Amino acid sequence: MKKLLFSTLAVAALALTSCSSDDDNSNNNNQTVIDPTNFQGELKSGEEATLDATKTYNLTGSFIVRDGAKLTIPAGTTVKASGGTSAYIAVAQGGQIFINGTATSPVVMTSASSNPAQGDWGGLVICGKANTNKGGSTGQTATAEVSDLTYGGTVDNDNSGVIRYLRIEYTGAAFNGDKEFNGLSLFGVGSGTTVEYVQSFEGGDDGIEFFGGAVNGKYLVATNSGDDSIDFADGWKGTGEYWYITGGAKAGIEGSNNGDNGAALPTTTATLKNITVVGPGSEGGIFIKEGGGLWTVDNFYVSGFATGINIKDAAADPVANAHVDNNEIKFTNVMFDNVTAITNYLGTNTGFYTVGANVTGAGNGAAVPTWAQGWTRFN
Repeated sequence: MKKLLFSTLAVAALALTSCSSDDDNSNNNNQTVIDPTNFQGELKSGEEATLDATKTYNLTGSFIVRDGAKLTIPAGTTVKASGGTSAYIAVAQGGQIFINGTATSPVVMTSASSNPAQGDWGGLVICGKANTNKGGSTGQTATAEVSDLTYGGTVDNDNSGVIRYLRIEYTGAAFNGDKEFNGLSLFGVGSGTTVEYVQSFEGGDDGIEFFGGAVNGKYLVATNSGDDSIDFADGWKGTGEYWYITGGAKAGIEGSNNGDNGAALPTTTATLKNITVVGPGSEGGIFIKEGGGLWTVDNFYVSGFATGINIKDAAADPVANAHVDNNEIKFTNVMFDNVTAITNYLGTNTGFYTVGANVTGAGNGAAVPTWAQGWTRFN
């Protein structure tokens, strides 16, 4: 009996020793440990990691959350990136990211440079399984222009996680003039994903861009973007609500269907409401191009542009102009403040927009709305 008891205890001790040393990269909560001094690599299927808000994470290369893996970033965490195009965070199809910032303690992803500038590092890339017209009209996939990850499919309610109260700074590293990172790139991301309270600050290319998918974007801020501030394209089917945009180099919002085929299916179908766009910007408060798509825009405040609603001419973009002609792109309750020309549209549907009397846009006209104060920066 004593020998049996001793044997049982020995086996138990051996099992405990084996479990505790099974994976040098994991802690006792089955969490993968990430070195904050050298934040790069990947999380593989079944792996989870939670960053420590008391530490600063130095992103020195790409970090990819693979299919079946989860990355959690708690409120107050700071990530500092160096390495240009080699430094970015990406979530592959089937992976998930949970950014749990708060209004008083946002998550900040920024440059590690002592003199930060646009284009210092890549940005945040999310790839989902929702529809896009980039690969084809029946759920074909495509390859993201940055990260080279696959995106697209037929799962419009796909869930890539939750992003709340995130500020992304000095992104937009460029491979060349046609291939560069945005602040936040959403490739085929599904509606099960939450994207709220996100700011792109001083991004070298676009601030935030929707490449197809069905994810909604609420309480978004884009400040001093090097190209367009917020873009949507490639069959995006979603709602954008409470966007505050200022200081972008080109269009405040650029909306298109497909750059290769303006009539590609599925068609971009966008609902925008409670939007403020403040210039300057060389391509207008909102730019309709590349087939445009089907939109409704309500409570839209445009300030400080040469052209409020810009559209390519009918010869260059007949599909987009036809959507405006047929009242399939329409604006209600618009305020044009310090705008030289309301629109350059030359078609027959002169009533495609209506001016409102009490337009608040994102909440406070041209001024910073209450919901954007505290967790954002503007200089």
